[in-house]
Amino acid sequence: MKQFMDKDFLLSTETAKTLYHNYAAKMPILDYHCHINPKEIAENRKFENITQVWLGGDHYKWRQMRTNGIDEYYITGNAPDREKFQKWAETLTKAIGNPLFHWSHLELQRYFGYNGVLNADTAEEVWNICNAKLQEDSMTVRGLIKQSGVTLICTTDDPVDSLEYHKIIAEDDTFDVQVLPAWRPDKAMNIEKPEYLDYLNTLSNVSGVSIKTFADLKEALKIRMEFFNSYGCKASDHALEYVMYKPATDEQIEAIFAKRLNGEELTDMEQLQFKTAFMLFVGKEYNKLGWAMQLHYGTKRDNNVFRYNQLGPDTGFDCINTYSSSAEMAFFLNALNSTDELPKTIIYSLNPADNAAIGTVLGCFQDSTVAGKVQQGSAWWFNDHKVGMTDQMTSLANLSLLGNFIGMLTDSRSFLSYTRHEYFRRILCELLGNWVENGEYPNDINALGQIVSDISYNNAVRYFGFNL
Repeated sequence: MKQFMDKDFLLSTETAKTLYHNYAAKMPILDYHCHINPKEIAENRKFENITQVWLGGDHYKWRQMRTNGIDEYYITGNAPDREKFQKWAETLTKAIGNPLFHWSHLELQRYFGYNGVLNADTAEEVWNICNAKLQEDSMTVRGLIKQSGVTLICTTDDPVDSLEYHKIIAEDDTFDVQVLPAWRPDKAMNIEKPEYLDYLNTLSNVSGVSIKTFADLKEALKIRMEFFNSYGCKASDHALEYVMYKPATDEQIEAIFAKRLNGEELTDMEQLQFKTAFMLFVGKEYNKLGWAMQLHYGTKRDNNVFRYNQLGPDTGFDCINTYSSSAEMAFFLNALNSTDELPKTIIYSLNPADNAAIGTVLGCFQDSTVAGKVQQGSAWWFNDHKVGMTDQMTSLANLSLLGNFIGMLTDSRSFLSYTRHEYFRRILCELLGNWVENGEYPNDINALGQIVSDISYNNAVRYFGFNL
């Protein structure tokens, strides 16, 4: 019997162990998509206790606590932090087979030196160990980033953001990790939202463009893109329920936009036509700027309306949307490609059934501008576990070139989530090791090591064009 989460955790073959320890473990981390707060990096926040760093904003954990029958008072309510931590420890005991069990214990091992098991009985011991450790100077936000081996972080930022904290970080010579903005224009696209007109007013104010037409909106967004570009932005990101492709004429789009400005309700078709025009516009602009376009879709958000009204978005009430959009994705990419304006594109679906469809779409739009110009993103959200990652990489290998894969990202709000890169790399090495030891790939450690190093770090540096 193997020891629980020892140095060879998830590594069952000698090849896998060699690839992980000699190659993957030695590579730095490039976190090209996350939701951490740049203000906390700029101010170098120091957490008072483990609950703040572990449970604050982590809807992965909140969701499982609710599943365990924990009252909301101990999840997002005003319960004391020690009591919230106890309830999480009680929940974790039942999370066998869940990635949260692995992630939590990797974080305890790597950042707090705790190699035991967190449960209801050990919660007090772990609470005291973690809180004592958090008082050390090395456990500030910047300290956690540095000891994790991170070289660059892309945050997620709205077009109206001032990027003031990115400026502070960039001008601080004492911190050598790059923290770059990433463009997330969902609020500018989601024309059906009740707060849309208020958002346009804010965008008008920060861009200096009075937005009265769709042409005005495009001009305002171009101004803000140039602003983001001046701060080193290399990537955009879009949260889509599904990929839409319902083209319309310029005149039709202007009429739809005018109708919304007048406070009239749009039909479903009009919303889709507007969003298609919006995405085609920004895609072409990304191509001019050399940015990568990340498309996250396949999500049905905020399903529990009762809790949404209480707690708001991003609180743990989303699920997989089974709508298959490979045809629409192909239409959309083709519309950009037909005028040679397709940017580098990364496609993520929350539905694992889309793996093969995405893998076939990729091959339709590759070119010589960059290896793997159109990528399948890493197993996302509900899929970033051992089975989901293995399935995604296996499908990608079957239908595309796994060696060009740009690898893992945290997609997290926690500064302890960098262990997810370790988790991913162990699963990657186990997958490759099994293929080698089953005689499906030569036992060429140099070639394999290069593949592992590239997927772990090098490919993302090259793909985005980061200056590292």
